[in-house]
Amino acid sequence: MSGTSAIVAPRQTSVSPRRAWTLSPYALPLHTLRIAARCALPLILWFSLGRVVRWGLLLLAATLSHGSWYQARLVAVLFLFTLVVMTSLATTAGMLYVVRDALMETRERRARGEGRERLLNAFNRTALVFSGIYLTWGFVDQDMRDFENIDMFRQPDKWLVDGFAGVPSTVAQGLTGLDVRVSLGAMAVAYLLKTFFGRRHEANEGRFSGILATFSELAFGFYGVNATAAALGARSDWISDRAAVTWWHGWLDGAKARIPGWEAFWGFVGEIWPYVIEGLALPLAWLTVGILVYGAYAEDTQTTIRGTPLEAAAASLERTHNLTRRALAKLTGGWTGRWIPLLNSLRLTVRGGAPLFGLFALCYVGLHVGQDYLYRAGRYLTESDRPYFWFVTGVPVSFVVDLLVTTLTMCLIAATFDLAASRGRAGR
Repeated sequence: MSGTSAIVAPRQTSVSPRRAWTLSPYALPLHTLRIAARCALPLILWFSLGRVVRWGLLLLAATLSHGSWYQARLVAVLFLFTLVVMTSLATTAGMLYVVRDALMETRERRARGEGRERLLNAFNRTALVFSGIYLTWGFVDQDMRDFENIDMFRQPDKWLVDGFAGVPSTVAQGLTGLDVRVSLGAMAVAYLLKTFFGRRHEANEGRFSGILATFSELAFGFYGVNATAAALGARSDWISDRAAVTWWHGWLDGAKARIPGWEAFWGFVGEIWPYVIEGLALPLAWLTVGILVYGAYAEDTQTTIRGTPLEAAAASLERTHNLTRRALAKLTGGWTGRWIPLLNSLRLTVRGGAPLFGLFALCYVGLHVGQDYLYRAGRYLTESDRPYFWFVTGVPVSFVVDLLVTTLTMCLIAATFDLAASRGRAGR
């Protein structure tokens, strides 16, 4: 054989160091600050407008919660409180939406002719799941506390004056003072509206069907709080004396005595569980919101388990009787509504690399730990020897601290989604 045979080496595509660093999970803090610097003005405007509308609605609701025609007033108060929650949802969605142009994933989508969506469409698509996360993970608790505080600060001595006059005080009772019968009637109306608009939303009918379904869902929950609390209060003694409840408590006491380490184990779980919620579950919940707004999300169980061993079990379940499936859906509805969105977000984020999610959770916790220190520093800087002067300085300090932390949190969520999506696209 004359000559030598040569094997042509395949072409190797190399990634530039700058591009590699841009997609690195450890670039998350820098990417967050880059997004915050580029979109600072619209983020500040969205946050400020949302806070003004929110506090205006809270003040109107607190003012309306006292006077004649008390039950009718409380119906209107809960209606306004539902608008308060919708304002919080719209503010969060708007802040996430305005940073879209600063994301690498958005530029990639638009280069392919995708990703052009209006804010109304994004909010209509995400509102239902968004409201479920907002209620399930207790974000609404802060709205309720703010309503009670603003109602008490309007007339700080009203509860004392009512007590001396022998009149039942209505201070801070606007969200829980509704009569049971009125609550049930309002619940029925809200449920019918929720069902109607929910079905229209599932069928992709109506531009505002998702928003209206969300509003009805929230109203149904808030009107139901009064009826549920009254029913549980009336039946608490009856429930505590039932045989099944008594047996359960007896079994727990026996397990503590017979099983070695039982009490120590559950004591350890009880101590560590709040940190798991604060450090992992809540960051995942907010990340779910970001993924919802950016349109890379499916909230159902099938999407979460696709490609896992659980998919075969789900396929077997689909072949069972319809009554069995409906009963199982009722039994697992609360669990799936609480955890499935978070599991799906975790799966999508882990595709971008486990370090990305770990760094995201660390930055999220760091921001909210720093929030307390920043607020304390603001109080020290505005300290005065004048009595009660902190009433004047407390609101501006709280506003500035919340503005900084909320803005950086939204940018952190957007940056995490951007890196996860871009790394997944580069891997494919």
